[in-house]
Amino acid sequence: MNFIPILDYTSVLVFALSGALVASRQQLDLIGFAFVACLTAVGGGTIRDVLLNRDVVFWIDEPAYILLAVATSVIVFFTAHRLESRMKAIIWADAIALGVAVAAGSGVALKLGHSPIIVVLMGVATGSFGGLMRDVVCNEVPLILKQGELYASAAFAGSLALVMGDTLGVAPIYGYAACCILTLALRAGSIVFGWTLPSYKSRPPRS
Repeated sequence: MNFIPILDYTSVLVFALSGALVASRQQLDLIGFAFVACLTAVGGGTIRDVLLNRDVVFWIDEPAYILLAVATSVIVFFTAHRLESRMKAIIWADAIALGVAVAAGSGVALKLGHSPIIVVLMGVATGSFGGLMRDVVCNEVPLILKQGELYASAAFAGSLALVMGDTLGVAPIYGYAACCILTLALRAGSIVFGWTLPSYKSRPPRS
């Protein structure tokens, strides 16, 4: 069974949700909502497909991905005001989408027969770049660049789990599940418990 379209649709849906919520914080109009939602939803997958030189970018081959993102943005446009904390919803939607998108990106590279390092890098790119573009366009501090946050590192660990599972001959469904769960668990730990990576601290030069 090909799990990648399922993962792609899920990540598009949840990333579109987070993009539209960011648009609501910026008080954009409906077109702005749709643009930011689509940018977030398909940005990482587009970069993945271009870098891997796939015949057709996934959402051009199947426009239903764009329709799903636009529909999600319209729903959020009329309902976002009901949320008590839109920032909290954005962070958690982004975390869920990250886990799914990393598995999708890694899976595409794996099926194309690329080396483990490329598989891991494509997983990180697919999971991270849509949210990065969203935050840059909306003048927000990108989550991936916040000091010490487990974001790209969580994506790296999840993608690596998928590669290891494939190397060991684990059934694909378990490899994809491990990738999603590990990525989400590390990201959730960073959100809830403050797990971080060590940050560089400059020291004054010796006299």
